[in-house]
Amino acid sequence: MKAVFKTTTGGSKDPVKDNSQVFAAGDTIFTQGDLGTDMYIIQEGEVNIVKHIAGESHVLSKLEKGDFFGEMAVLESVPRTADAVAVTEVRVVVINGARFDEMLRKNPEVAVRIIRKYSKRLREANSLLERLVGKEVDVDHSAMDETHLAQEKTTRHRLVDVATGTAFFFSSGDETTIGRADPVTGILPDIDLTSVDQNRSVSRRHAKIIRAGNEYHVLEEVGTVNGTYVNDQRIPTGVPVTMHNGDLVKIGLISMKAVFD
Repeated sequence: MKAVFKTTTGGSKDPVKDNSQVFAAGDTIFTQGDLGTDMYIIQEGEVNIVKHIAGESHVLSKLEKGDFFGEMAVLESVPRTADAVAVTEVRVVVINGARFDEMLRKNPEVAVRIIRKYSKRLREANSLLERLVGKEVDVDHSAMDETHLAQEKTTRHRLVDVATGTAFFFSSGDETTIGRADPVTGILPDIDLTSVDQNRSVSRRHAKIIRAGNEYHVLEEVGTVNGTYVNDQRIPTGVPVTMHNGDLVKIGLISMKAVFD
Protein backbone atom coordinates (compact mmCIF):
# COMPACT_ATOMS: atom_id res chain seq x y z
CA MET A 1 0.00 0.00 0.00
CA LYS A 2 1.42 3.36 -0.97
CA ALA A 3 1.59 5.76 1.94
CA VAL A 4 -0.44 8.94 1.65
CA PHE A 5 2.01 10.95 3.73
CA LYS A 6 5.76 10.46 3.90
CA THR A 7 6.94 10.06 7.48
CA THR A 8 10.35 10.41 9.05
CA THR A 9 11.65 8.43 12.00
CA GLY A 10 15.39 8.91 11.51
CA GLY A 11 17.69 11.78 12.31
CA SER A 12 16.39 14.22 9.73
CA LYS A 13 14.57 17.29 10.90
CA ASP A 14 10.88 16.62 11.53
CA PRO A 15 8.79 19.81 11.84
CA VAL A 16 5.94 18.01 13.63
CA LYS A 17 7.93 15.72 15.94
CA ASP A 18 6.71 17.61 18.99
CA ASN A 19 3.13 16.74 18.01
CA SER A 20 3.56 12.97 18.12
CA GLN A 21 1.73 10.58 20.44
CA VAL A 22 2.21 6.90 21.23
CA PHE A 23 -0.61 4.39 21.82
CA ALA A 24 -0.20 0.83 23.09
CA ALA A 25 -1.64 -2.14 21.22
CA GLY A 26 -5.36 -2.36 21.97
CA ASP A 27 -5.72 1.32 22.89
CA THR A 28 -8.69 3.21 21.47
CA ILE A 29 -7.37 6.41 19.88
CA PHE A 30 -10.86 7.83 19.54
CA THR A 31 -14.41 6.50 19.73
CA GLN A 32 -17.35 6.75 17.34
CA GLY A 33 -19.41 9.79 18.32
CA ASP A 34 -16.55 11.65 20.00
CA LEU A 35 -15.98 15.30 19.15
CA GLY A 36 -12.53 16.09 17.84
CA THR A 37 -10.48 18.73 16.04
CA ASP A 38 -7.41 16.65 15.09
CA MET A 39 -6.41 14.14 12.44
CA TYR A 40 -3.56 11.65 12.70
CA ILE A 41 -0.74 10.43 10.46
CA ILE A 42 0.77 7.05 11.32
CA GLN A 43 4.54 7.08 11.78
CA GLU A 44 4.82 3.52 13.12
CA GLY A 45 2.38 0.66 13.70
CA GLU A 46 -1.07 -0.35 12.52
CA VAL A 47 -4.55 1.04 13.21
CA ASN A 48 -7.99 -0.41 12.53
CA ILE A 49 -10.97 1.84 11.76
CA VAL A 50 -14.04 0.12 13.22
CA LYS A 51 -17.66 1.07 12.51
CA HIS A 52 -20.53 0.02 14.78
CA ILE A 53 -23.75 -0.70 12.90
CA ALA A 54 -26.87 -2.24 14.50
CA GLY A 55 -24.89 -3.65 17.37
CA GLU A 56 -22.22 -5.22 15.16
CA SER A 57 -18.62 -4.07 14.61
CA HIS A 58 -17.15 -3.87 11.12
CA VAL A 59 -13.51 -3.14 10.27
CA LEU A 60 -13.66 -0.48 7.55
CA SER A 61 -9.93 0.01 7.04
CA LYS A 62 -6.61 -1.41 8.16
CA LEU A 63 -4.07 1.40 8.16
CA GLU A 64 -0.28 1.40 8.40
CA LYS A 65 2.74 3.72 8.30
CA GLY A 66 2.08 6.81 6.18
CA ASP A 67 -1.72 6.48 6.27
CA PHE A 68 -3.97 9.11 7.85
CA PHE A 69 -7.26 8.99 9.73
CA GLY A 70 -9.62 11.26 11.66
CA GLU A 71 -9.59 13.85 8.90
CA MET A 72 -13.38 14.34 8.93
CA ALA A 73 -13.04 16.19 12.24
CA VAL A 74 -10.65 18.64 10.56
CA LEU A 75 -12.48 18.99 7.23
CA GLU A 76 -16.08 18.95 8.45
CA SER A 77 -15.94 19.50 12.25
CA VAL A 78 -18.27 16.54 12.72
CA PRO A 79 -18.25 13.86 15.45
CA ARG A 80 -16.10 10.80 14.85
CA THR A 81 -17.91 8.35 12.57
CA ALA A 82 -15.99 5.26 13.71
CA ASP A 83 -13.52 3.97 16.30
CA ALA A 84 -9.77 4.11 15.71
CA VAL A 85 -8.03 1.23 17.51
CA ALA A 86 -4.29 0.56 17.74
CA VAL A 87 -3.55 -2.97 16.50
CA THR A 88 0.12 -2.72 17.46
CA GLU A 89 1.99 -0.06 19.35
CA VAL A 90 1.39 3.05 17.29
CA ARG A 91 3.17 6.37 16.97
CA VAL A 92 1.14 9.09 15.29
CA VAL A 93 1.58 12.74 14.36
CA VAL A 94 -1.34 14.88 15.51
CA ILE A 95 -2.49 17.50 12.97
CA ASN A 96 -4.99 20.21 13.91
CA GLY A 97 -6.94 22.36 11.49
CA ALA A 98 -4.43 25.20 11.32
CA ARG A 99 -1.50 22.87 10.62
CA PHE A 100 -3.50 20.93 8.03
CA ASP A 101 -4.42 24.16 6.25
CA GLU A 102 -0.73 25.13 6.22
CA MET A 103 0.21 21.73 4.78
CA LEU A 104 -2.27 22.13 1.92
CA ARG A 105 -1.02 25.62 1.09
CA LYS A 106 2.65 24.62 1.06
CA ASN A 107 2.23 21.27 -0.66
CA PRO A 108 -0.81 20.88 -2.96
CA GLU A 109 0.27 17.28 -3.62
CA VAL A 110 -1.08 16.46 -0.17
CA ALA A 111 -4.60 17.32 -1.38
CA VAL A 112 -4.17 15.05 -4.43
CA ARG A 113 -3.06 12.17 -2.23
CA ILE A 114 -6.02 12.66 0.07
CA ILE A 115 -8.45 12.66 -2.87
CA ARG A 116 -6.95 9.43 -4.18
CA LYS A 117 -7.22 7.84 -0.74
CA TYR A 118 -10.82 8.97 -0.42
CA SER A 119 -11.62 7.38 -3.77
CA LYS A 120 -10.25 4.07 -2.50
CA ARG A 121 -12.12 4.35 0.79
CA LEU A 122 -15.35 5.14 -1.05
CA ARG A 123 -15.00 1.93 -3.07
CA GLU A 124 -14.36 -0.02 0.14
CA ALA A 125 -17.40 1.55 1.81
CA ASN A 126 -19.47 0.72 -1.27
CA SER A 127 -18.45 -2.94 -0.99
CA LEU A 128 -19.33 -2.98 2.72
CA LEU A 129 -22.77 -1.48 2.02
CA GLU A 130 -23.43 -4.09 -0.63
CA ARG A 131 -22.57 -6.87 1.82
CA LEU A 132 -24.81 -5.36 4.49
CA VAL A 133 -27.89 -4.67 2.37
CA GLY A 134 -27.44 -7.58 -0.03
CA LYS A 135 -27.71 -5.57 -3.22
CA GLU A 136 -25.65 -3.32 -5.43
CA VAL A 137 -25.18 0.23 -4.24
CA ASP A 138 -24.40 3.00 -6.74
CA VAL A 139 -22.49 5.52 -4.68
CA ASP A 140 -21.98 7.91 -7.59
CA HIS A 141 -25.74 8.37 -8.02
CA SER A 142 -27.01 7.92 -4.46
CA ALA A 143 -28.81 10.71 -2.63
CA MET A 144 -25.79 12.79 -1.66
CA ASP A 145 -27.05 16.20 -2.77
CA GLU A 146 -25.92 18.60 -0.07
CA THR A 147 -27.98 21.51 -1.32
CA HIS A 148 -29.58 23.22 1.66
CA LEU A 149 -33.26 24.04 1.40
CA ALA A 150 -34.48 27.29 2.82
CA GLN A 151 -35.20 26.77 6.52
CA GLU A 152 -37.86 28.38 8.60
CA LYS A 153 -36.24 30.87 10.92
CA THR A 154 -36.86 29.47 14.41
CA THR A 155 -34.20 31.71 15.94
CA ARG A 156 -33.66 35.42 15.76
CA HIS A 157 -29.91 35.16 16.31
CA ARG A 158 -28.19 36.67 13.29
CA LEU A 159 -25.17 38.37 11.78
CA VAL A 160 -25.84 41.87 10.47
CA ASP A 161 -23.70 43.29 7.68
CA VAL A 162 -22.26 46.57 8.98
CA ALA A 163 -22.14 48.18 5.52
CA THR A 164 -25.67 47.40 4.32
CA GLY A 165 -27.62 46.40 7.41
CA THR A 166 -28.57 43.09 5.80
CA ALA A 167 -29.42 40.44 8.40
CA PHE A 168 -28.29 36.83 7.97
CA PHE A 169 -30.10 34.49 10.34
CA PHE A 170 -28.59 31.40 11.97
CA SER A 171 -30.00 28.02 10.97
CA SER A 172 -32.31 26.15 13.32
CA GLY A 173 -29.74 23.37 13.73
CA ASP A 174 -26.56 23.15 15.76
CA GLU A 175 -24.42 24.31 12.83
CA THR A 176 -24.72 27.33 10.56
CA THR A 177 -22.46 27.32 7.52
CA ILE A 178 -21.10 30.60 6.14
CA GLY A 179 -19.79 31.18 2.63
CA ARG A 180 -20.89 31.87 -0.93
CA ALA A 181 -23.24 29.81 -3.06
CA ASP A 182 -21.49 27.43 -5.45
CA PRO A 183 -23.36 27.20 -8.80
CA VAL A 184 -21.24 24.22 -9.89
CA THR A 185 -22.10 21.89 -7.01
CA GLY A 186 -25.37 23.55 -6.05
CA ILE A 187 -24.24 23.83 -2.44
CA LEU A 188 -25.86 26.72 -0.63
CA PRO A 189 -24.49 27.78 2.78
CA ASP A 190 -26.95 28.70 5.53
CA ILE A 191 -25.51 32.22 5.49
CA ASP A 192 -24.85 33.07 1.84
CA LEU A 193 -22.80 36.28 1.64
CA THR A 194 -22.78 36.45 -2.17
CA SER A 195 -25.06 39.50 -2.23
CA VAL A 196 -22.78 41.63 -0.03
CA ASP A 197 -19.39 40.26 -1.09
CA GLN A 198 -18.71 42.24 -4.24
CA ASN A 199 -14.96 41.49 -4.07
CA ARG A 200 -15.43 37.72 -3.66
CA SER A 201 -13.33 37.78 -0.52
CA VAL A 202 -15.43 35.04 1.12
CA SER A 203 -14.58 31.42 0.38
CA ARG A 204 -17.31 29.04 -0.83
CA ARG A 205 -17.05 27.20 2.50
CA HIS A 206 -15.54 29.86 4.69
CA ALA A 207 -16.64 29.23 8.28
CA LYS A 208 -19.39 27.86 10.44
CA ILE A 209 -21.16 28.80 13.66
CA ILE A 210 -21.51 25.93 16.12
CA ARG A 211 -24.13 25.93 18.86
CA ALA A 212 -23.16 24.16 22.08
CA GLY A 213 -25.92 24.51 24.64
CA ASN A 214 -26.45 28.24 25.10
CA GLU A 215 -23.09 29.16 23.62
CA TYR A 216 -22.09 29.89 20.03
CA HIS A 217 -18.65 29.37 18.52
CA VAL A 218 -17.13 30.46 15.21
CA LEU A 219 -14.91 27.96 13.40
CA GLU A 220 -12.94 28.71 10.23
CA GLU A 221 -13.04 25.98 7.60
CA VAL A 222 -9.91 24.38 6.15
CA GLY A 223 -8.87 26.06 2.89
CA THR A 224 -10.27 29.49 3.72
CA VAL A 225 -8.19 32.18 1.99
CA ASN A 226 -8.91 35.62 3.45
CA GLY A 227 -9.29 34.80 7.11
CA THR A 228 -11.95 35.00 9.80
CA TYR A 229 -11.84 37.53 12.64
CA VAL A 230 -13.67 37.99 15.94
CA ASN A 231 -13.29 41.48 17.40
CA ASP A 232 -10.37 42.17 15.04
CA GLN A 233 -8.48 39.05 16.17
CA ARG A 234 -7.85 36.46 13.46
CA ILE A 235 -8.98 33.03 14.61
CA PRO A 236 -6.93 29.89 13.83
CA THR A 237 -8.29 27.43 11.29
CA GLY A 238 -10.26 24.56 12.78
CA VAL A 239 -10.38 25.92 16.33
CA PRO A 240 -13.81 27.03 17.68
CA VAL A 241 -13.80 30.55 19.16
CA THR A 242 -16.65 31.71 21.40
CA MET A 243 -18.89 34.43 19.96
CA HIS A 244 -20.97 36.76 22.12
CA ASN A 245 -23.82 39.16 21.48
CA GLY A 246 -22.42 42.37 20.01
CA ASP A 247 -19.15 40.85 18.81
CA LEU A 248 -17.73 42.05 15.50
CA VAL A 249 -17.25 39.11 13.15
CA LYS A 250 -15.31 39.61 9.92
CA ILE A 251 -15.63 37.01 7.15
CA GLY A 252 -13.07 37.84 4.48
CA LEU A 253 -13.68 41.57 3.92
CA ILE A 254 -17.27 41.49 5.20
CA SER A 255 -17.70 43.01 8.66
CA MET A 256 -20.77 41.89 10.59
CA LYS A 257 -22.19 42.30 14.06
CA ALA A 258 -23.51 39.33 16.07
CA VAL A 259 -27.03 40.05 17.35
CA PHE A 260 -28.63 37.61 19.81
CA ASP A 261 -32.33 38.05 20.62
